[in-house]
Amino acid sequence: MRVLGVDHIGIRVRDEARSLAFYELLGFRVTYRDARDPVIVVRNDAGVEINLIVNAASDGPNVLMDVPVKHAGYTHVALRMSSLDETLAGIAATSLKITEGPVKLGPNTSVFVRDPDGNVVELTHKTAPAG
Repeated sequence: MRVLGVDHIGIRVRDEARSLAFYELLGFRVTYRDARDPVIVVRNDAGVEINLIVNAASDGPNVLMDVPVKHAGYTHVALRMSSLDETLAGIAATSLKITEGPVKLGPNTSVFVRDPDGNVVELTHKTAPAG
């Protein structure tokens, strides 16, 4: 077997409208709605695809990040951004709130935001050569 890349990211959300409003701030737009399942596919101009699964049960804490007992699972998605300065300016011009950062992580500098359901989204920019 050989992995060629990441096809898409699935994110469970509770409210379609507020989730779409958030991901639209990051440049995503709806490309598909499933007729049988509560799945909305959003994609940006670079071809990054996120499947919003609209069936979260509650607005409680993010059990992967916000409770003392750590559960197995995906903790966040990291989206590579074209420019840290443009990202910070874009955040300042919207309703997004930085929950952590900017922080240097290896060759990247990242800021972290949360979607309306508390899912962590890392916005990262490669600021130094790897090595």
